[in-house]
Amino acid sequence: MPDRTALVLGGGGARAAYQVGVLKAIVQNYPRNHGVPFKIICGTSAGAINGTSIATHASCFHLGVRKLEWVWRHFDTHKIYRSSFAGVFSHLAQMALMGLQDEKINPDPGSLFDNDPLRDLLNQLINFERIDRNIGNGALHALSVDTSCYNTSRSVTFFQASKEIDDWQRARRCGLRTHLNTDHLLASAAIPLVFPSVKLNRGYYGDGSVHQLAPLSSPIHLGAEKIMVINLESRHKQVHQDLEHHPKTATIAGHLLDTIFSDTLNSDLERLQRINGTVKLIPEEVRHQAALKPIETLVIKPSEDLSMIAAQHYQDMPMAVKALLRLIGINQQSDSSIVSYLLFERSYCSALINLGYLDGLAQMDEIKAFFNID
Repeated sequence: MPDRTALVLGGGGARAAYQVGVLKAIVQNYPRNHGVPFKIICGTSAGAINGTSIATHASCFHLGVRKLEWVWRHFDTHKIYRSSFAGVFSHLAQMALMGLQDEKINPDPGSLFDNDPLRDLLNQLINFERIDRNIGNGALHALSVDTSCYNTSRSVTFFQASKEIDDWQRARRCGLRTHLNTDHLLASAAIPLVFPSVKLNRGYYGDGSVHQLAPLSSPIHLGAEKIMVINLESRHKQVHQDLEHHPKTATIAGHLLDTIFSDTLNSDLERLQRINGTVKLIPEEVRHQAALKPIETLVIKPSEDLSMIAAQHYQDMPMAVKALLRLIGINQQSDSSIVSYLLFERSYCSALINLGYLDGLAQMDEIKAFFNID
């Protein structure tokens, strides 16, 4: 039976640079011509973009990680969304005008930023034809991208995989076989209100974390027997004091983003651990008859507060974006994690890559045991 180890990459905007650092730590355990050690790759939001990039280089793990690192270390905000004064405020003016028009006259999606530059970047960097090629030669078993369908309020997983994998239907979530393209990645990474939704077929889709009830459902349906998760949940500074006033809008918005991107994944990991414990109590012969088996997991997450790292690089953010954020009460001292999701600047992204690399090295014994590396 082929290896069925899965890699799950959560969402988090610019925070996804951290995932590249962890992969950089893992790849040093393999020779230069080695393929990816996880044959199933599942991504959500920015994690879907990272996962798809790695999947297109599944036959050469080193090359895939090296190219992905180069892109993140040379990021600028204007490569993700229009960040000049003209680009930001002309887009806002257009959104305001749309609010006054009938939807039949102007059906364009509303958003805080215009992310057309991201579409151009993905079209340049990702060769989607390689996915089928890597599945065909056995370098990859499956790739999935999680999205949220606003028409049905369901989590929809679009996937490419070996022929034996079928579509699935569960309560408020489903998996659909397709040929992935740039629109699927843009939909999965469309942070609510920040970036516009994307039309796929007859539906409108946004960030995969919004309606995601079971983030580990996708790798399990795709046949995973072991799951490695690079979670972007950030440690927060602990404040043990009574609030003197109501939390600001920016603080609440930051909490909402943290909840969307991390809480469901953490809950699903806890659920899987409980199920694993229950399965291990069942006699082995009964387990075999019922096709039950525990699924081993390895979770790596940031050891430092990503919001505090983002605050250190706040001044690198484009002036127009800082001006817009100040209008909603966000500055360098704000107790809000929003900046850590939107700061697509090379200084911040490089700092997260370095942190991910160090965290990967710190858990190297666990990583070697998980991947059976001598």
